[in-house]
Amino acid sequence: MLRRLWDRLVTPIRQRGTAVFLTLSIAVGVVVGVAAAALIGAVELLGDSVSWFGDRIGDQRIAIIVVLPFGILAAWWIARRFAPETSGDGVPEAAEALAIRSGYIPSRAAPLKIVTTALTIGTGGSAGREGPIVQIGGSIGSSIARHTGLGEDRVRSLVAAGAGAAIGASFNAPIAGMLFAMEVILGNFAIRHLNAVILASVTAAVTTRSIVGEDLILRAFPHRVRDPRELLLYAALGVLAALVGWLFLKLTDRVESLQVSSVNWMRPLLWGLAVGAIAWAEPEVLGTGQEFVGSLLNLVSAESVVWGTLLLIGGAKLIATALTLGSGGSGGAFMPSLFVGAVLGAAFTDLVAPVWSFSVLEPGGFAVVGMAATFAAVARAPLTSILIVFEITQDYGLVLPLMLATSLATFLADRIHPLSVYSMALERRGVRLSRRSEVDLLDTVRVGDVASRSPAAVSTTMTIDEVQLVFDEKRMHGVPVLDGAGALVGVITVTDVLRAGGPSPHVRVEDVMTPRPVTASPSTPVSVVLEKMASLGIGRVPVVAEEDPTTLVGLFRREDAVKAYHRALGQEVHHDLDRSRLQARVAPGTDFHEVVVPAGSVADNRLLKEIPLPSGVTVVSVMRGNRVLVPQGSTRLTAGDILTVFARHGLHEQLLERMHADDTAELEMVIGNDEARFFDLEVPARSVADGRAIREVAVPGGCTIVSVRRDGDVLIPDGSSVLAAGDVLTVFAKPESRRLFVERLRAAAD
Repeated sequence: MLRRLWDRLVTPIRQRGTAVFLTLSIAVGVVVGVAAAALIGAVELLGDSVSWFGDRIGDQRIAIIVVLPFGILAAWWIARRFAPETSGDGVPEAAEALAIRSGYIPSRAAPLKIVTTALTIGTGGSAGREGPIVQIGGSIGSSIARHTGLGEDRVRSLVAAGAGAAIGASFNAPIAGMLFAMEVILGNFAIRHLNAVILASVTAAVTTRSIVGEDLILRAFPHRVRDPRELLLYAALGVLAALVGWLFLKLTDRVESLQVSSVNWMRPLLWGLAVGAIAWAEPEVLGTGQEFVGSLLNLVSAESVVWGTLLLIGGAKLIATALTLGSGGSGGAFMPSLFVGAVLGAAFTDLVAPVWSFSVLEPGGFAVVGMAATFAAVARAPLTSILIVFEITQDYGLVLPLMLATSLATFLADRIHPLSVYSMALERRGVRLSRRSEVDLLDTVRVGDVASRSPAAVSTTMTIDEVQLVFDEKRMHGVPVLDGAGALVGVITVTDVLRAGGPSPHVRVEDVMTPRPVTASPSTPVSVVLEKMASLGIGRVPVVAEEDPTTLVGLFRREDAVKAYHRALGQEVHHDLDRSRLQARVAPGTDFHEVVVPAGSVADNRLLKEIPLPSGVTVVSVMRGNRVLVPQGSTRLTAGDILTVFARHGLHEQLLERMHADDTAELEMVIGNDEARFFDLEVPARSVADGRAIREVAVPGGCTIVSVRRDGDVLIPDGSSVLAAGDVLTVFAKPESRRLFVERLRAAAD
């Protein structure tokens, strides 16, 4: 009953187009704005409760030491018991969902992430709420898109919209939220996602500000560059930010990989105690640290700053954040990186002010730039870093130092640590995302790759009946026209001939041709040329040299578009294969590897079934040029083929060694006996093997089952694998053992 009612309600949404989709984007923004306000309120409420407890016992530090470990432990338990995806930062989870699960984030993630984040940060954990709200926003976008029946691409759009709305709501910075979604979550700036992200970000920012007001949102006074020579100091600050970002990443990764106890719940408890101990000495490290950052951003004089104290606070914040993020609680790295960057900028100002005589340095301005540069180094999001500062300060006075420091910090950080804080978290789970621009398939193919070379052409002095002979001979409907010097001057088509009254020995080409035709260069994307052809209603475009638009080098026709599509499709299949590998990375101890067939090796020009694959290695695909082949025993390998193999740890190295055997003698030595080889055997229906586990089938000695092919799938067998009629077993055996196994397979079941 309820299901039918729901289907009736969402049917109009499924049937309408862009207007309804953008309305849903606004709805996502409103809900994310409310969720962000709820998270801010929950963190504040729990923080006030801890302060009340401290007042009751007469010591705030003791209250933190007591409450903080149990807050993190409770967050860890909720995540472990009810929703494992709510543990950790939240940004990597949203990016992973988009890349691997087509944007699916469970609906339960939103409410439970609010609870676990409030428990972690509200009790004093050193982390930010921005990462968690990104996951909350992504979950809201995913849920609304899925439950209204939108397709996969629009699910992805609303997940990105929810994530961008989260940042827009947290900082009242909708432009930065939009850039964060495109730069970090999606990893590209695809136009089709942009409208939804912008609408959701703006709506969320307005909603959250209306609920919580301006007091709980980070703000700073405008700052100025008083002397152009200050840019040198800002450049030096960018270098320091890259080093601090590297330290942040290394420390976080180190703490995450430490093993403290075989008892799982001891980790959050011990790390929580460690954070509480740090807070005992330096309370500024507790929570998000937003108030402390706000005070640094608004400093106008270096006299109130002590660089040694600030660096001590920054170092304590680094350690406390690494411990909190590694504890299994819920919190993000966004705000802590801003905290450390602001401390770095203010301390740097106090350190150089005594020896700088060209202008008066404002610690607040350097804190602002240090904040942006450090976040850029940690998250590899320079555009987001720059725009979020613009929206926090609501001023463009620091545009030059911001761009200089963030770009320099990002460049150096990429060189000394290739992973960001978000990709590093995914790497620990065995997930490596390959970013690519989501464009039209035909954007990836150039005209020069598929156009016809040395095309037929006619001269301006030829008659129309001579041109008709060329059309008939070449089976073409149009050709380029060249003048006496060989320069391209036009195109003549069957339509032009018919318009002139048909073939005639008295009418010349130059009288009926289309002069100054549309042309393309070899580097032009095929998609651009097709757009021109469609808008002009033409079927061919001359291809001219890059340096000389009158030199004909080829001809692009509609038929070439088909070749371009197949070429692009091969590249797309290769990307989708990478995504499938990530989805299949579930078996412990196994992984995908790529092995290139060396020229002149034992695998070059041999059938796959003749190659001595180690037991436990399965060839999943064969990449040959831009084509992906489904391997069979009869597939003949050639030098340069890229084999994707699924194997247990270390076995692909054995395969590499065998691949590099360079003559037949080495192949025989690897196999161990020149009579042993690979065979394909099919399980007969109603035989002794049909419906039985491999361990229950009497496999002869000297006979190894390498793989089982079933309905196009290739399985790695073990003793518990149940065989079925029609399964094709690839076995490695001597002929006598193979014959004996065939007899046993054909035996009727009891």
